[in-house]
Amino acid sequence: MFGILGGIGTHPEDVLHMKRTADRLFGNDYRWSVLGAGKDQLRLAAMSASMGGNVRVGLEDSLWLGRGTLAESNAAQVRQARQIIEGLGLEIASPNEAREILQLKGIGKVRF
Repeated sequence: MFGILGGIGTHPEDVLHMKRTADRLFGNDYRWSVLGAGKDQLRLAAMSASMGGNVRVGLEDSLWLGRGTLAESNAAQVRQARQIIEGLGLEIASPNEAREILQLKGIGKVRF
């Protein structure tokens, strides 16, 4: 996690360092994402997306939607992340595509 005490920093070089390290260890055979905490959550999401990674946002990691603006919900942060990603000319995975990418079963195939 980027941006928490004891975690890695939020500078672009910190993200690049983690990506270069993963590339060295895993080659091209991995999926990655960035989880940023606090005020840098959406900026780190943009860096990840622009570098080919996935993103995760949510109130459990940051209460903010932007400078001085509290997010009213997870959905607000997701909308903001989507706007950033599409602004980069990238596409958002559908829920079914995301389940396939992450190799998840889906709610219809679990027993709860």
